[in-house]
Amino acid sequence: MEEDGDPQLMFRIERPVYDESFIRSKLLNRKENSTTLRERLTQQFRCSSKRAKAAALSFLPILTWLPSYPVKQYLFSDVVSGLSTGVVQLPQGLAYAMLAAVPPVYGLYSSFYPVLLYTFFGTSRHISVGTFAVISLMIGGVAVREAPDSMFYVLPANGSNMSAVLDVEARDARRVQVAVVLTTLVGIIQIVLGLLRFGFVAIYLTEPLVRGFTTAAAVHVVVSQLKYLLGVKTPRFSGPLSAIYVSLMAPGGFTGLSVIEVLGHITSTNITTLILGLVCLVFLYVVKDLNERFKKKLPIPIPGEIIVVIVSTGISYGLSLAEDYKVDVVGKIPTGLLPPAAPEFSLLPSLITDSFAVAIVGFSMGISLAKIFALKHGYSVDGNQELIALGLCNFISSFFKTFTITCSMSRSLVQESTGGKTQIAGLLASLVVLLVVVAIGFVFQPLPQTALAAIIMVNLLGMFKQFRDIPTLWRTSKIELAIWLVAFVASVLLGLDYGLLVAISFAILTVIYRTQSPKTATLGHVPGTGLYCDVDEYEEAAEYEGIKIFHSNSSIYFCNSDLYLNALKEKVILSTVCVCGPGTAHVVGT
Repeated sequence: MEEDGDPQLMFRIERPVYDESFIRSKLLNRKENSTTLRERLTQQFRCSSKRAKAAALSFLPILTWLPSYPVKQYLFSDVVSGLSTGVVQLPQGLAYAMLAAVPPVYGLYSSFYPVLLYTFFGTSRHISVGTFAVISLMIGGVAVREAPDSMFYVLPANGSNMSAVLDVEARDARRVQVAVVLTTLVGIIQIVLGLLRFGFVAIYLTEPLVRGFTTAAAVHVVVSQLKYLLGVKTPRFSGPLSAIYVSLMAPGGFTGLSVIEVLGHITSTNITTLILGLVCLVFLYVVKDLNERFKKKLPIPIPGEIIVVIVSTGISYGLSLAEDYKVDVVGKIPTGLLPPAAPEFSLLPSLITDSFAVAIVGFSMGISLAKIFALKHGYSVDGNQELIALGLCNFISSFFKTFTITCSMSRSLVQESTGGKTQIAGLLASLVVLLVVVAIGFVFQPLPQTALAAIIMVNLLGMFKQFRDIPTLWRTSKIELAIWLVAFVASVLLGLDYGLLVAISFAILTVIYRTQSPKTATLGHVPGTGLYCDVDEYEEAAEYEGIKIFHSNSSIYFCNSDLYLNALKEKVILSTVCVCGPGTAHVVGT
């Protein structure tokens, strides 16, 4: 039809209106499944060379890329990346062992065995596994709870009237046992979850929850390192609110260092320790800032951490800081690797709850970063295989006296930014740590603990930047902001174990709330487009006469069916009288 010379096309569409009973009885018939349960099980467990090969490639992902490894294109980049990552892995292994409440050499063991194993079992090409601040702190909390200082005070052997002294060697040995058994249990849980295809469990740790949780962990880490930065002698405490008040300490919670306890000993600060720690802090911060600003111009990041380790060790040795100025140092680092030994399984019953928390948090950290790099570089990672890989790394390594590991963000960024193409870079990084353990570990015995505390604190800057999430979430989603704040506050006040439980419970409650309070709208057509928008929100949207389009952004189930019906009546039925004519639907519900 033409009016005033402008052609206009008009369409009339007629289609029948079906009800559910008509569709089921007349239009659709379900396919009959003639296979029996026995036949399905036989098919599932049938073995063939093709299925065996697929299983081997899935279990050992290294077999999919190593045979076709392009040596000329990748080897040099992997070597540079591996050496750069190893240089960062070394001081972090020493530092994070302090968080785990075990002697520093066990941090080196944890930086070698798991990294070596992940090369064979992992599906990510770029993440760097090993020690990580959050996991190390959770391990340390359990170790101190199960082996507190109070268990290891002994009277002098000569029977004098002197007060009891702390048997540090016995305490550390017990804490190592606790950390090792916990790591074994974490590995078993991760392997079982991976075999049961439970890689999806990470979705329950939403991004706001993880970021709030890790920010709280950063607070705990900083508080725990104040004693080393100031050089004061204070014990570690267990229980909810232990990071703030000693008097409110409760058994079974997270381990932290009371701020009040530190302030109470502020007058006994070791000035030499404090000055050295502050100098290391400033230097590391400047280096980190330079690496960030000039990352496109620098061929490799400036290795600030290893510079701090080498220089502070040299100063400590040359000036005899431990003997003359009472500066706490790393102490004895045994040369060589320990023989494998079975964990102390009698400790298992008291560690089951903690192991689940550590296993889930460790996996969620690893898979989230692995997916980021996979998306950036155009490949895929298998969540179930990542669970198995981390589980094997933890389980097998625990027999060699390691504590739980996961992916480290800072080292992964170094490995990726320096040109790492495959896990050959991770393999070389582990060999750098091995060289130190078997040959030159004793060199780092004079290393001041305040330098390691400075390394830990500066590495947490990225986590503290997550406070910037708050204004962004305020503008985008109040519910996700609530999840972030609950995860942060609960984890700071109650500790990481109870805090994680509270955060997950609250996140699940928000899901129920969203389904109980869905957004409903009456939609109208935006002229000149195919869009339909809320008529109450957009003035351009206009309803068709005689037609009501109702929209709800939540699925319908028994908990919200009445709410859905009431909203539908309010929006549609009570607002107009609608009639269904032959072949035309005047009321449309979606």
